[in-house]
Amino acid sequence: MPSTDAFQFTSIGIVHSCYQEKFGIPRQPGLVTMATAQLELLPPYNRIDTLDGIEAYSHIWVQFVFHACISEGWKAKVRPPRLGGKSKMGVFATRSTHRPNPIGLSVVKIGKIHQQDKRILIDLHGADLLDGTPILDIKPYLPYSDCLPQATSSFTPTTERSQPKPVVFTVKAQQQCATFSANLEKDLYTLITQIIEQDPRPSYLANQIDREHGISLWDLNIRWQAKDQYFEIIEIEQVK
Repeated sequence: MPSTDAFQFTSIGIVHSCYQEKFGIPRQPGLVTMATAQLELLPPYNRIDTLDGIEAYSHIWVQFVFHACISEGWKAKVRPPRLGGKSKMGVFATRSTHRPNPIGLSVVKIGKIHQQDKRILIDLHGADLLDGTPILDIKPYLPYSDCLPQATSSFTPTTERSQPKPVVFTVKAQQQCATFSANLEKDLYTLITQIIEQDPRPSYLANQIDREHGISLWDLNIRWQAKDQYFEIIEIEQVK
């Protein structure tokens, strides 16, 4: 008999991320190495002894909830962006966010572990996680078993959109970027470049030129557009 058990899980943590909305988040972890995030452990798991030994690992698996997609429900067949949005595949053959159980899995590089009063924070590098993402579990990444060079993928290894285009900043955007980088104490120029060169636009807009887009990072709105041979950062505005 098929199991009809229902399971209830409690979040062990929450993510504080530079990504304030889904648009602009890289489609896989590690693609935007300058992306910063922190994983905060929640009570009763906010104990430093729960992380004893984790410093021996460079990366961890993070299991999380696609909390911003729950209301959209799940789909049996989806259009993976890597296939240009033209072909459909079964949801279980993809990493789509629209799943029966909206659970995600990312491998991320870990940095410093902070203990601030009762707050336990883990720095994450190259994360593809939306701000406020609930965390279900973390596990060490084991290269000897988790890395499988012989594994194959049904997706085409390279597509036109997977070839990064140059990212250029207008003079105004360069000046704004320098100011906000100093305020945030972040390398905003490299972060923006890494995000935009991945071409975060939905597939149906891939051929549209000069259409303006916006991406939210912290309290900033990054205005940009696609040109024939490059992407242009137009302006960086602080959201009030």
